[in-house]
Amino acid sequence: MIKKAIVSGGGTGGHIFPAIAIADEIKRRNPDAEILFVGAAGKMEMEKVPQAGYKIEGLDIVGFKRKLALSNFLLPFKIIKSVLKAKKIVRKFDPDVVVGVGGYASGPTLKAASILKFPTALQEQNAFAGKTNKILSKKAKVICVAYEGLERFFPADKIILTGNPIRNDMVDIIGKREEAYKEYGFDPNKKTILIIGGSLGARTLNESIVKDLNLLAESGVQVLWQCGKLYNERLIEQLKDTEMGNVKMVQFIMRMDLAYAMADVIISRAGAISVSELCLIHKPAILVPSPNVAEDHQTKNAMALVEKNAAILLKDVEAKEQLIPATLELIENEYACEGLVKNIQPLGKPNATVEIVDELEKIAK
Repeated sequence: MIKKAIVSGGGTGGHIFPAIAIADEIKRRNPDAEILFVGAAGKMEMEKVPQAGYKIEGLDIVGFKRKLALSNFLLPFKIIKSVLKAKKIVRKFDPDVVVGVGGYASGPTLKAASILKFPTALQEQNAFAGKTNKILSKKAKVICVAYEGLERFFPADKIILTGNPIRNDMVDIIGKREEAYKEYGFDPNKKTILIIGGSLGARTLNESIVKDLNLLAESGVQVLWQCGKLYNERLIEQLKDTEMGNVKMVQFIMRMDLAYAMADVIISRAGAISVSELCLIHKPAILVPSPNVAEDHQTKNAMALVEKNAAILLKDVEAKEQLIPATLELIENEYACEGLVKNIQPLGKPNATVEIVDELEKIAK
C-alpha cells in the first residue's frame, strides 16, 4: 500500500492528465493516501492539478529551446536551483515512491529523489523516449511504457509494457450518443467529425478548417472543432461574419466522453495520450502529427497505429490542402471506417493505470 507519493511532470495536458489518473488510482486503493504533485511554475499543471483536488509545488524550471535564446544560457542555473528545491520538498514530504510522467519538472524532482535514495519510477508515454527520461532511467526502479521497442532507450530489465494511464471518464462513451447530441445541439441523423488539436490548439488544423469551411458547410456533415486556448479569440474575430453552418467551434471540450461518443471520424494530433484514447474508443481517425515536438515523437506515435492499418496519417505540410477533403472522403466510406475500427480495437490497454500503480506498490519503500 502506498501511503505517500510524489507525482512530478507536466507542461501539457499530455503529461498532466496521466499524472492525475495515476494519483486517482492510488487514492482509489487507499483513500487516506497523501499525494503531492511537483510541477513547473507558471505551467498548466499549476492550474489543472488543484482543480483535480491535489496539492502542487512549483519549480522554477523551463525547457531547452531549439533556437538561440537567453533562457538556454540560464538553464543550468535553473536546473541546479530546481534540484535543490526539489530535495527540500522530497525530504520534507518523505514519500514512499516518486513517479515522473515527463515534462520540465520531472527531471529535477526525480534526480533529487534518487540522490536522497527514494525509490523512483518513470512513465514514458511516447514511442520515442525523451532525453530527460533516458537520463533518469539509470536510477529508476521501474519504467512503465506504452509502446514496444523502447529497449533501445531504457534498460530492458526495468521496462514494463503497461500502456498509458487514461482517465476513465474520458473514454467511457457507451450509451452516451443521445446525451452528446443534446449537449451540442447536433442532429443524430447526420454524421459528425470531431477535430481536436490539444488543449492549446493546433495552428495547422485550424488553418485547414478555415480554408475549407465552405466545403464542410456544403457536405452536410456536422463538425465539433476544438480550436484551443491560443487561437480562440483570434478565430472568433476572423470568423465573426462567416456563416459556419454545421460547424461548431469551441475553445476547449470539457466533456470529451460526449465528443468521442458522437464522433464518426476524428481528426487529431498524435500526442501519446490522444493516441491511447483513440485506441480505447475505437473510432476512425486521421492523425496529423505536430512537427514542433522533440525528436518528431508524434510521427512515431502515429506510425504505431498506421503500420497496423489502424489510423490514417497526414503530414502537417500536406494538411492545409488535403485534410478536409480526405476526411470527407473517409466519413462516406463505410468499408474504410470499419477496417480502421477493427484494426484499432486490439491496440487499446484499458488496464494501464491499474498496472502502473501495481508496479509502484512493488517498489514503494
